[in-house]
Amino acid sequence: MTINDIKTPSYVIDEDKLIKNLEILQYVQEQSKAKILLAQKAFSAYSMYPLMSKYLAGTSASGLFEAKLGYEEMPNKEVHVFSPAYGEEEIRELVTFCDHIVFNSPAQWNRFKDVVKASGRDIKCGIRINPEYSEIETDIYNPCIVGSRLGTVKSIIDEADIEGISGLHFHTLCEQGADVLARTLDVVEEKFADYLDKLEWINLGGGHHITREDYDVELLISRIKRLKERFNVDVYLEPGEAVALNAGYLVSEVRELMENGMNIAILDTSAACHMPDVIEMPYRPNIIDAGMPKEKAFTYRFGGPTCLAGDIIGDYSFDKPLKVGDRLVFLDMAIYSMVKNNTFNGMPLPSIAVKRGEDVTVIKEFSYEDFKCRL
Repeated sequence: MTINDIKTPSYVIDEDKLIKNLEILQYVQEQSKAKILLAQKAFSAYSMYPLMSKYLAGTSASGLFEAKLGYEEMPNKEVHVFSPAYGEEEIRELVTFCDHIVFNSPAQWNRFKDVVKASGRDIKCGIRINPEYSEIETDIYNPCIVGSRLGTVKSIIDEADIEGISGLHFHTLCEQGADVLARTLDVVEEKFADYLDKLEWINLGGGHHITREDYDVELLISRIKRLKERFNVDVYLEPGEAVALNAGYLVSEVRELMENGMNIAILDTSAACHMPDVIEMPYRPNIIDAGMPKEKAFTYRFGGPTCLAGDIIGDYSFDKPLKVGDRLVFLDMAIYSMVKNNTFNGMPLPSIAVKRGEDVTVIKEFSYEDFKCRL
């Protein structure tokens, strides 16, 4: 099949573009000697894990289920996990297979360190720090705002018992460049130098847009090298978006056309259900052959088929009028789409397919039972 043949809506993973991203990440690892992990919170399409395992050092997780997925589907690779707060049963299972466990606070570490030691495994444990420095402008994505629950500030760590901790973790970037990381590292290296001198590793978290065309890869490599040389630590990064950036599509179809002060097209794809970040971020995803509103002759507002009045994808213009049945291809839909979609209003979940060259293979389809069995 080709993209024009598959039923809609469908997510399509572009394997060639995924490999291109992985090759960039592999280059960073080779040049810097850092280890790069897949942050599964952005992309968990595990049918691609055998391919990604050829390039990446392992997976990072935000809890038990993601950690198990990485362990099962990317075997013989490192499994890292972080959670703002672990439960007793959760941590007892995590210690049976995780390689790195990052705790959000010294209190969590001291609560569960005996469980870690009793596992008999050589688990590397760390503390997530809040360096109290971030250049993220949107509060919902900024872990360093006053009142943030993510990470521990230095003044509290200084008063705590962290014996047995072997590394530090921070995650203060969001879709940002190496210049932002460099300025952040200046703060981290200065503020936490006494700890880094004694520890084995540091994890720089995610939010690094390494595979974006304008990203300064050489600056990233140089700062990692400097960090390793200064403190003699292993360095980890765990990007999610960078792994699958621009490596996927969402194929949709026009279901209905109407007018209410402007041309409106109702699609079989929902922003609320199938691309939640369109509403949450918010942002306007690009569509192949579409322009900005009024840039081309015919402008339409795209909305989904749910009852939510705000289920609006955005306004787009086209050279020709749209017709019911026309296909639309949304770009950059591999990340934060499949992992965040939902069945609000009983919306069917899009199928998942992989594009290799011009050939498209459907690897997963969903049915009424997938909706019913969740409830």
